[in-house]
Amino acid sequence: MIGIDVGGANLKVVDDTGAHIHYCPLWEQAPITGILEPYAQGDCNAAVVMSGELADCFHDKMQGISFIVNAVKKAFPKARFYGTDGSFHDGAVPGLAAANWLASADYLRSRHPAAVLLDIGSTTADIIPLARFTDLLGLTDTRRLQKGYLLYTGMLRTSIPTLIRSVNLNGIETPVSTEYFAASADAHLVLGHIGPEDYTCDTPDRKEKSIPASLRRLARVVCADLEEIGEEGATDIARQFWEVQRARVCDQVKKVSNETGTRKIIVAGTGASLFARELGGIDLTEELGHYADALPAFAVREVAAGTRALSESDH
Repeated sequence: MIGIDVGGANLKVVDDTGAHIHYCPLWEQAPITGILEPYAQGDCNAAVVMSGELADCFHDKMQGISFIVNAVKKAFPKARFYGTDGSFHDGAVPGLAAANWLASADYLRSRHPAAVLLDIGSTTADIIPLARFTDLLGLTDTRRLQKGYLLYTGMLRTSIPTLIRSVNLNGIETPVSTEYFAASADAHLVLGHIGPEDYTCDTPDRKEKSIPASLRRLARVVCADLEEIGEEGATDIARQFWEVQRARVCDQVKKVSNETGTRKIIVAGTGASLFARELGGIDLTEELGHYADALPAFAVREVAAGTRALSESDH
């Protein structure tokens, strides 16, 4: 049994050898089947979650769900898909949309029943009160946005001007351009939060993934060449972005924690170690190793295995 999480930008696979993250943007005719076929060895089957159905290459979510289900089934004909009802399905149904976070909650709720989970990856931050699993069933991403359980900011793909409208450069308040000149990955690379090997998405300019290149991209946020504002000016842009991102994520986690009377915070995803330090929480990497970087894929595999074992015991 392997676990698969099909996101809009990344395809994550978990098997007995570890977690495997493939950059696979659905809006660029992503070869899902081709990536999965090497994992389809012998009688291996797959448990699947998704969030990529929202990619704007699809007319609507159901078209995206059907595309993903069909692509996965070409490699794994007997694949089963986890839905927001907390159950597995054999084919495409509306409830498969954005159920990956619920699989994580389903797996962790018995291990950390009084915790709030923050899963912060390349694109989003999921904030999940595990003690309220029953209330989470059926929630769409729209409802999660409304409840503060989903923030569209992440470690790699967030455009800098989505969080900041201006920056202070040498004491001068400077509005930023809203062009996609630099991403959160550029800020985190410059600040040492990630390494070049962690910059797994495309860069905004499709050029190299290095600190000098990231500094150049950050300078363009204020319509400047790096030589105009210097490395310190570009680094200041990164710092000010991070200050806003950190506050937004940490404040919302604390709000959900207070609302649910929960004091324990556990953190997974690309930003696990960084935000665990900021929140005084538990880095799930210490418990799950690299599987924490692909938590929904790992979780859906474990939930499927538990469901199968329970079904077999009933017989």
